[in-house]
Amino acid sequence: MSNKRHLLDLDLTPLYSTSIGFDRLGSMLTTALNSEDVSRGYPPYNIEMLEQDKYSITLAVAGFKRSELSITSEKGILTIQGQKEKQTQRNFLHQGIANRSFEKKFNLADYVEVRGADLTDGLLTISLVREIPEAMKPKTIAITGDDQANVSKLPNSNPNNIDSDEQAA
Repeated sequence: MSNKRHLLDLDLTPLYSTSIGFDRLGSMLTTALNSEDVSRGYPPYNIEMLEQDKYSITLAVAGFKRSELSITSEKGILTIQGQKEKQTQRNFLHQGIANRSFEKKFNLADYVEVRGADLTDGLLTISLVREIPEAMKPKTIAITGDDQANVSKLPNSNPNNIDSDEQAA
């Protein structure tokens, strides 16, 4: 608990003074650190990097039908919901299998898109790909010109290295 309090006092000012476009980072950290949701571990899930710029999220959703699951992606937030259909009253002697609805949210980095989802053997796997637009990829800028030619074109430059007073004489 004391470690959590320490993280809440984190000052992100240096990050903001040298970075552009990371406005959401502070609010994402605050939300994650302040989350007191007791069900945040349900359903259990894995996040896996398959290869560079390809990821998958796998949730254990045993007992859920396709019709009871929904996946949406909006403004950089991936939301997975499971809404159990109403069932008739049952008389359990022991109920160890969770049978509750859930909502799980994941923050997606820029240019990460959901490519598909698959439900097999009680595991919901969501495929994600990070595709940076060509205009946003780093590029090398060629430097043109001849250094000597540029020196002679400078104002007040004398290619023969003659002093101005000597030229006047």
